[in-house]
Amino acid sequence: MRYISTRAEDKTQTFSASDAILKGLCPDGGLFIPEEIPHLPSISLDKGLWWAMYEALKPYFEGDELEGDLESICHDAFSFPLPFHENNGKDYLELYYGPTAAFKDFGARFLAFSMEKLLAKRGENLSILVATSGDTGGAVASAFHNREHLSVKVLFPKGRVAERQRRQLTGWDGNVESYEVDGSFDDCQRMVKEAFMDSSLTGLSSANSINLGRLLPQMAYYVYASNLYLAKYGRKAVFIIPSGNVGNATGAYWAKAMGAPIESIVLAANANKPITDYLESGEYRPRPSVKTLANAMDVGAPSNIERLFALFPDYDSFKANVSAYSVSDDEILRTIKEVYDETGYVICPHTACGERVRRDHVESQYSVVVSTAHPAKFNDIVEPLLGCTIAIPKNLYDIMQKPSKAKEIAADYHNIF
Repeated sequence: MRYISTRAEDKTQTFSASDAILKGLCPDGGLFIPEEIPHLPSISLDKGLWWAMYEALKPYFEGDELEGDLESICHDAFSFPLPFHENNGKDYLELYYGPTAAFKDFGARFLAFSMEKLLAKRGENLSILVATSGDTGGAVASAFHNREHLSVKVLFPKGRVAERQRRQLTGWDGNVESYEVDGSFDDCQRMVKEAFMDSSLTGLSSANSINLGRLLPQMAYYVYASNLYLAKYGRKAVFIIPSGNVGNATGAYWAKAMGAPIESIVLAANANKPITDYLESGEYRPRPSVKTLANAMDVGAPSNIERLFALFPDYDSFKANVSAYSVSDDEILRTIKEVYDETGYVICPHTACGERVRRDHVESQYSVVVSTAHPAKFNDIVEPLLGCTIAIPKNLYDIMQKPSKAKEIAADYHNIF
């Protein structure tokens, strides 16, 4: 299996999976994609999550230097559950049982374990740059903390993350440094990209969802979850995915393209809606992000749109395969309250975007809303609304007890070097 750039006109320049993971971004500024989407092998559900993830990932590492390490990486990285919250077929996929109570733990841990193996083999060191609008930075900081051969710089927008998210971004020492940027997430993401394009800086890589090593595990858990759902209900599910930088959704589209039993995929956006506007107008226009209650989705220029455009290269094929709807802050609050009043189930603002889209736009009884973060991370929004206290998961509580450290900087990447 070889990888090419989303921007490559010359398809003959290819890269191995390991090189793609270590580089993060293609030399031409594009994103790594497989030369072709492999066919899905048979998946063994009875051996648990980590084994099914390993089986789904194997074709992407065929002939790669990590091929022999892949089984142990999956065993170590995916050491937590991935359950459904069942609701008569209209289920939720709970992706928040990792160390930082968010779906980003899957990709961050796989990436950290893979990079550490590769760098040890090569006798090299890397500095990881990561821009975050909420959960990514905490997951990367946790996964990479004290990993050999690796250092991490986390960039997050000042005043635009929840307080508990901020504690997860800043409660680290040693090889992890946090930077509070006077700007938006898009500014943070731009800083990372500009640093990569600066030829005077070497030994850099990314842990954002632009990195292939973040995206592949997301593909794998959709393979696992869709097969699990099919085994339970005998039907393929519609997956409704809260979407910001569109990496999570791209993973689902890759899984479907491989042959995973997914009926269709629907994207749920907040007030940041370049994809919904593209579907309506046929013209893709990135724009500055808008602050919302679903802050991890506050992305006005989603990087992974390049991968979706590579998969669906013209407007007609894109529109035939991609559905997306926008949800307002008022609708987020109303949905959290509705779900709690009806069932006693508590969801986070991002999950509420998915649930609102399901209620308003998805007719199928067989659907899965992807629940991306534990609601306790958004206590300042959820608890006053519901009039109750949400128990804090132990892993989240432990991180919150750490001293908080961050450097405040202007939105210029030179300030972190």
